[in-house]
Order: sequence, then C-alpha cells, then structure tokens
Amino acid sequence: MSRRPNFGGMGMGGMNMQQMMKQAKKLQAQMAEEQENITAQEFTGKSADDLVVATFTGDRKLKDIKIDKEAIDPDDPDMLQDLVIDAVNKGLAKIDEATQASLGKYTKGLM
Repeated sequence: MSRRPNFGGMGMGGMNMQQMMKQAKKLQAQMAEEQENITAQEFTGKSADDLVVATFTGDRKLKDIKIDKEAIDPDDPDMLQDLVIDAVNKGLAKIDEATQASLGKYTKGLM
C-alpha cells in the first residue's frame, strides 16, 4: 500500500504557505520603497579634474551635464569625448552601487 502525502489543510501547505505569501508581499513592498528612495536621489559622476560633471536621477536618466571651458579643445575633440564618457560611466556606477547596497540584501544569492 502506497502512502500519499497530505498537502491539504494545515499539514504541509496551510498556514506555512500563507505565512510565506505574507512575507513575500512584505519583502516586495520593502523593495519597492527602497527603489523609490533611490529613484528620488541624484547621482553625480565627475571626470578627471572635474572638467565634465554628469548628474543623473536614480532611475538612470541624465538630468544635467556641465562641461568646463578647459575641456573644450577644438584640436582635440577626442579628449572631450573621453571626459564625457568617464563622467557618465562614473555617474551610472554610483547608481548601480546605491542600488546594490539598498536592494542587494533581497537579491543576495539570486544573481
């Protein structure tokens, strides 16, 4: 005679599943709140000597870019391009770091 597992009632699934769902919803709400906090912040990336400063919102949108006159050399446009890329990448990296610091506790081991 084979034994069938009892998954109904309060056995394996009942309250434990409800508690797990409640906990999952709580974590989801906490994550959403922390993501909103990050989105509300501004992040700044600066190139070497602060010649280019890029400001982003927490949802990774470029809000402002400032270019110092010293960075503009008509004979060397590649330098300005490099400075802009450097500032933009540093700003985006700061958003990634803040996101990981805030949300990493929820995704630890999942990525």
